[in-house]
Amino acid sequence: MKKGILSLAFAMVFGLTATATEPIDGEKKEIKTEASSITWKAYKVAGGHEGTVALKSGHLLFDGKKLTGGEFVVDMPTLVSTDVQGEMKGKLEGHLKSDDFFGVENHKTSKLIITSVKPFNDKSYTVTGDLTIKGITKPITFVISLYENKAMATLKVDRTKYDIKYRSGNFFENLGDKTIYDEFDLVVDLAY
Repeated sequence: MKKGILSLAFAMVFGLTATATEPIDGEKKEIKTEASSITWKAYKVAGGHEGTVALKSGHLLFDGKKLTGGEFVVDMPTLVSTDVQGEMKGKLEGHLKSDDFFGVENHKTSKLIITSVKPFNDKSYTVTGDLTIKGITKPITFVISLYENKAMATLKVDRTKYDIKYRSGNFFENLGDKTIYDEFDLVVDLAY
């Protein structure tokens, strides 16, 4: 009887120790927000604008060296333009933060949650995620590439899916050179 109890005790201790050291959801690598960047580029018939927005938080999930998921939160009040200066800069940034565009007063963050990851090659993955802008969540697919402790991706976002229709040629007629294209780019460089 003592031998059976001792064996059961050893099995429980070593069994719990073995499971406690195994990661349940894989390895979580926090994004270094200060060393990471998000650049936006928007286009219109008569040119375009570009700027940055800061990452508030984020992480990537790995199973060994393979990417399996991630989640990112963008701090929308940090949205700035880098291609204009002075009074024009203030007007553009104010307009982008208004309800015509991102409605920053009521929507302080945007979020991306990776829902599916498929290897593209040994360093790149085709990723599908749920992108939330202005409280509206839609799926988005893009390629992310990993090099050492960095991840890079370019996302093409259709703003009209997030109820951002200001000067969209698909919703308004006769805009001429005032038309703003529906898609904008996000160029993301992450350090982890």
